Amino acid sequence: MNAFSAFLADSATMVRRDFRHTMRNPLTLFNAVFVPVFVMFLMVHVFGGAFDVGADYVDYATPGLIIMTIGYGIGPTATAVNSDMTTGFINRLRVMDVSRAAVLNAHVIAIMLRTMVAIAIIIGVAVLLGFRPAASLPQWLGAIGIVALTVLAIGWLTVASGLAAKTPEGAGLAGVPLMLLPFLSSAFVPAETMGPGARQFAEYQPFTSIIETLRGLLSGTPSAGPAITAVAWCAGLTLVGYLWARRTFTKRA
Repeated sequence: MNAFSAFLADSATMVRRDFRHTMRNPLTLFNAVFVPVFVMFLMVHVFGGAFDVGADYVDYATPGLIIMTIGYGIGPTATAVNSDMTTGFINRLRVMDVSRAAVLNAHVIAIMLRTMVAIAIIIGVAVLLGFRPAASLPQWLGAIGIVALTVLAIGWLTVASGLAAKTPEGAGLAGVPLMLLPFLSSAFVPAETMGPGARQFAEYQPFTSIIETLRGLLSGTPSAGPAITAVAWCAGLTLVGYLWARRTFTKRA
């Protein structure tokens, strides 16, 4: 077995380990799936009638809720990454023929798979609540692509922040900003309806361009401008998270 094949095998083993830990931790599944479903019901059926967004509110809000779902499942991952460092798991790998970097890759892969399942459930619930996307097959593929890029970027940032935290408890707080930022974007109301300061922040933060790209794709009216900005944000955040994670991992391991 060459080095690359061994690396892939190690990564697959670590992914299976992460999923076993997920199944043993009901809170992870609750945060990743049931909390976003509750927020969707709250926004669409409780508050949705108060918003005039020029379209059915469930159609407007679903793209933002999809992106919000990503943030709800990352806290336990940051804690798990930090625990691997602080409990000696990484040190035990030093005496084994196992790639330590595979641990980081496995956490990112696990985040992507777990989040994609949660997003599929969210879309199913949205359809039950009246969501009717007008996207063609290529536009659906584009929507899946932009969601995957967003999860990848947030995944590496989560792993990096988990490595940088001093304690598992501190690492668990890493996901809080990513859970709150979509509320300060165009996820639930257009940015131009916000007050001064909040409007400018919403217009230029990364989640707004990502949500607007996803909204355009799902509604069948994609726009190149937001899409280019969204891809650039995802690529930049992925690079920052990856380099930060590798540097911190090398320093601490």
